[in-house]
Amino acid sequence: MPETNQRFTALDIFRGMTICFMIIVNTPGNWATTYSPLLHAQWHGFTPTDLVFPSFLFAVGNALSFVQKKWLGLSQQKVLFKIFKRTFVLFLLGYLMYWFPFVKQLADGTYETLPIADTRIFGVLQRIALCYGIAALIIYYCKPTTTVILSILFLAAYPILLYVFGATNQHLGMQTNAGFYLDKWLMGEKHMYHGEGLAFDPEGLLSTLPAIVNVLAGYLAGKYIQEKGNSFEGLTKLLLAGAGLVFLAYCSNFYFPINKKLWTSSFVLVTVGFDLIILAAIIYVVQFKQITRGTYFFQVMGRNPIVIYLLSELGVTLLYFFKTDANTSVYSWLYQHIFEHAGAYLGSFLFAISILLCCWLVGYWMDKRKIYIRV
Repeated sequence: MPETNQRFTALDIFRGMTICFMIIVNTPGNWATTYSPLLHAQWHGFTPTDLVFPSFLFAVGNALSFVQKKWLGLSQQKVLFKIFKRTFVLFLLGYLMYWFPFVKQLADGTYETLPIADTRIFGVLQRIALCYGIAALIIYYCKPTTTVILSILFLAAYPILLYVFGATNQHLGMQTNAGFYLDKWLMGEKHMYHGEGLAFDPEGLLSTLPAIVNVLAGYLAGKYIQEKGNSFEGLTKLLLAGAGLVFLAYCSNFYFPINKKLWTSSFVLVTVGFDLIILAAIIYVVQFKQITRGTYFFQVMGRNPIVIYLLSELGVTLLYFFKTDANTSVYSWLYQHIFEHAGAYLGSFLFAISILLCCWLVGYWMDKRKIYIRV
């Protein structure tokens, strides 16, 4: 198989693994009995689950390194249209996903429309949209050296912004950091995430700044792989870069803690570092050792990532929305009557696996019919 196709295969596998893990951590049968590695760190700290979202951003950047070649034959107007269109569509899909199913059930069994005044504005797809849009513009207009410099500036500026505009001695607190103040001023608390029991958006506007670097790092890695990744020396340098970033992240952790919900600069370093190591390992296995058995499962997930992600999120929303009785959602009923018999923790995990397999079957059907939906 040609090298270019191999690299696309490696990216599909990486992206597919990310989507698989994302579905597993987002759909446990019972959050109270979820294995600890499948939970996000409460605040400061790092778990395997914290790697999922930044890995998807890294994959977006990696894909941009291939897309950039297609831009060369297009006018500036067409390139900018493609970038802004994709940014808008992704943001809109994310916004509608959180609003879905657009109605809520009242105590008397009737339904009323969910008011737009209570909808969440930022979120996962919205962050992907903003990071993609800004990173794509940087990649289009700037040379790789300038891209590296901008990445360093973003990571250096973010802790300064948090320190200067956050509460004194509490600039890393959930509701005392500069990002919270900005989101509250810009949107109001009703448009923010309340999953922590109070208004705080882990995908808020200010923390998008360092998240852009995850995309830019993915682009730079993809560009490097295309130019020098076909040798053991090139792959070794990729591994060393990853290990170096992880080391630097844990060194800086003493001064600026690794924190996914704040998306701290040290969090960017550690996630990019691990992503480089994982991607290098996949390329080594697939391209250098020519071992592809079992990789098709992940390729299926990686070829329609946005569609499969939306399917998992909207499907779970519907399972929560429809109820078997006044107090039990279909989601909870399935877990309690089928999966919990395997044990509280194992049953919760198997429930997530079942959701994953259902999504995979849809992805498999699409792949067999060569249906690839690019947003």
